[in-house]
Amino acid sequence: MNARFVVSALAIFALSTLFGFMVHGGILAPMYTELANRGIYRTPAAAGPLMPYMMAANLVFAVAFTWIYRNGRSEGAWLGQGFRFGLAIALLVTVSRYLIYYVVTPLGSDLVAQQIVYEGLTMIVMGVVAAFINRDAPLAR
Repeated sequence: MNARFVVSALAIFALSTLFGFMVHGGILAPMYTELANRGIYRTPAAAGPLMPYMMAANLVFAVAFTWIYRNGRSEGAWLGQGFRFGLAIALLVTVSRYLIYYVVTPLGSDLVAQQIVYEGLTMIVMGVVAAFINRDAPLAR
């Protein structure tokens, strides 16, 4: 692990936290409140004390995201690699996770579609950012 790895992981941590707040704490919050009122999700008051776990999850995600990107990249244009990586992570993590949630939790298809679209876009943005930060670094293999 070197300084560029740390910078990349911290940037992805900051973005995943910011995007999570914007998407889940903002755009989708009214839908989550409805689910909390029905007893399906935690209320904001009940979730608040658990936020350190959310931060830990974002940090683990950021380190893994950076590690996988740095070990899987190849020579070539960083922008295309970042876009493809973000798309691959969106398919691996976001689409699969929310489709599973749709099956096991009584969520509406409109909410699940929005979760997939918004988080998928954030994964692509984070892939491009990781590629930008690591664009000139020697390949970490």
